[in-house]
Amino acid sequence: MDRLAALFQRFSVSARMFHSGALCGLHDFSAEPGVGQLHLLQQGDVEVRHADARPIVVAEPSVLFYPRPMPHRFVADAEVGAQLACANIHFQHGSGHPVAHALPAFVLLPLSRIEGAAETLQLLFDEAFGQRCGRQAIVDRLFEVVLIQIVRELMIEGASTTGMLAGMAHPLLARSLVALHERPGQAWTLETLAREAGMSRTAYAEHFRNVVGSTPGDYLGNWRLSLVQQALLQGRSLKQIAIEVGYGGEAALSRAFKARCGLSPRAWRQQHEGIGPAAYAGSESASG
Repeated sequence: MDRLAALFQRFSVSARMFHSGALCGLHDFSAEPGVGQLHLLQQGDVEVRHADARPIVVAEPSVLFYPRPMPHRFVADAEVGAQLACANIHFQHGSGHPVAHALPAFVLLPLSRIEGAAETLQLLFDEAFGQRCGRQAIVDRLFEVVLIQIVRELMIEGASTTGMLAGMAHPLLARSLVALHERPGQAWTLETLAREAGMSRTAYAEHFRNVVGSTPGDYLGNWRLSLVQQALLQGRSLKQIAIEVGYGGEAALSRAFKARCGLSPRAWRQQHEGIGPAAYAGSESASG
């Protein structure tokens, strides 16, 4: 069971390095709509500042990851500085990407805690701080690999106490989440999802709400909605989308879509073309 495969297959992510080498003194990073940032501190000390929060001093090689746009300031020694490789992270559909939506606003993680990443990180730093042909393309791809390794580590460690990643970390709930992520068009019921998890119907419903933060039915509806939004922005037909995500026909899809978004699929597409779908609502709670 690969808990992350369907998420990254259906919603892509790309990286673009914008800084490598020494960072000295004070540096502000602005929040660009739809863009996160991933900073890899190789050596040196950095003081991290967020709005009115207390400064955080990072004194060991670490990941400083902002899945969603968030202004931040780094302060390093004016002469010695700190060695960093930094990249902009473009989640497909921005904050609507289910992984971007599920992660904390700021992730601070020592590089040594990312299991299996040592060789990838060493290659990334070697390329980022060098000047060899193809450097940018190689480093961008390595950032994407490291990003997935970071998400995997956060999921395993249980960095999220509620929401999709918390559910994916649960040994039983993860089975049903992977199943509905991979097969959204199946006629899922509470009974069939509970069976995937190897739990009773009652225990499954209670555990799902406590861990994920919504009912299984509401989570499935929101997952399907995110896939519909993605397909709409790709210009695909309502008939094809309805069959793939499990609504059976255009009329049923339109009713479900309008109930959740307040707009018909066509009206929503016209309003959001070039913007991206609304934030994935997989962690919202609802009754029913």
